[in-house]
Amino acid sequence: MKFSKYHALGNDYIVIDPKNLNEQLSESNIKAICDRHFGIGSDGILYGPEESNGCNFSLRIFNPDSSEAEKSGNGLRIFSRYLWDQSLVSYDEFTIQTKGGVVSSTVGDKGLSVSVGMGKVRFTHEPTGEPKPSPETINIKGKEFTYYQANVGNPHCVILLDEISSAFAIEYGSIIENDSRFSNRTNVQFVKVLNDASIQIEIWERGAGYTLASGSSSTAAASVAHALGLCGSNISVHMPGGIINIKLNKQFFATMTGDVRHICEGDISSEALSSL
Repeated sequence: MKFSKYHALGNDYIVIDPKNLNEQLSESNIKAICDRHFGIGSDGILYGPEESNGCNFSLRIFNPDSSEAEKSGNGLRIFSRYLWDQSLVSYDEFTIQTKGGVVSSTVGDKGLSVSVGMGKVRFTHEPTGEPKPSPETINIKGKEFTYYQANVGNPHCVILLDEISSAFAIEYGSIIENDSRFSNRTNVQFVKVLNDASIQIEIWERGAGYTLASGSSSTAAASVAHALGLCGSNISVHMPGGIINIKLNKQFFATMTGDVRHICEGDISSEALSSL
């Protein structure tokens, strides 16, 4: 099984092209490949390109726990870079169908930077949209948090704090992700507003755990900060892995731009797939 591996600000994904497989990936395959001790190690698998009736390409995204994600901003940038490396796209805009909706993508700087139109951000996890974020409270380990829901094709819980840290995200992220009020679990962002044009976030990603960077989390956090009047419409999102730029229009359509780097190409041994 051939693979390509990339990272987007430390958020690493393995791209597996369906044409290189004789059958669909199983749950055990996904877990084995993503395992950092027994497999290659990654924050997820990008399975594509697949055919799409309405778009140029279709993509499926799997978390390390084998659950399927609706959308991943970093994953989409990596997948776009893979398509560019395979000479399937040029510098012109193209579209990708995901479980969380259609996105448009543009590759720049010889593949080193990718911009993705993430779609309209909604401030609810429900099918219908909300015009602005509404504060809600959640009590975790005796500590009360105010949070805001956001939806970028996948669910997010945005928590604004004066100070944030990786240890804090790890301590509280998993509990919030799996709280019963979130019917399909949730991604969690702990956010510190730095100034009108920048925020800092720590991320707990649904199905993956603590993550160095996330495109959809950056989009959700920046959108909430802008909607609350804490930031303008052009926001630099600072994460442990690096910086993503988010631009929002008046209807909260978000465009995300960030770096992508190619790591390696290889073949996955059948022994690795049967090791877990």
